[in-house]
Amino acid sequence: MPRILVVDDDPMVGATIEVLLQRQGFDVTLADGGETGLAALEAQSFDVMLVDIFMPHMRGFESIRIFHERAPATPLIAMSGYAFASSASPSPDFLRMALELGATRCLRKPFTPEALLTTIRECLASESAQAKDKKEAP
Repeated sequence: MPRILVVDDDPMVGATIEVLLQRQGFDVTLADGGETGLAALEAQSFDVMLVDIFMPHMRGFESIRIFHERAPATPLIAMSGYAFASSASPSPDFLRMALELGATRCLRKPFTPEALLTTIRECLASESAQAKDKKEAP
């Protein structure tokens, strides 16, 4: 059973993702912020991490960078629902920036359950293929 770490400061988002993934047979650990997420990551290993980009107490992309540094082999899916108030000003591409800091994939909130499950399965398949390649290499 794949183990998923979900780090999101919004209790409704976290609980919704947790229920969805548990119904699909995943073992889910829910953390309500960066600090509790890092504590969970130090306590056990995960197959995939879902990390919200913008959370209190961890500015901007600090959480993505730190989670990737602590578990570089674990696929990290960055999530963001951040939008600028003014559509006239050019907005930075936060999801692209997250990829540059180590995220494997990105999801823009709100996303559909199908998009979430597809992204997680792609990460798991990629991780499985890499592990297989390492075993077959001389």
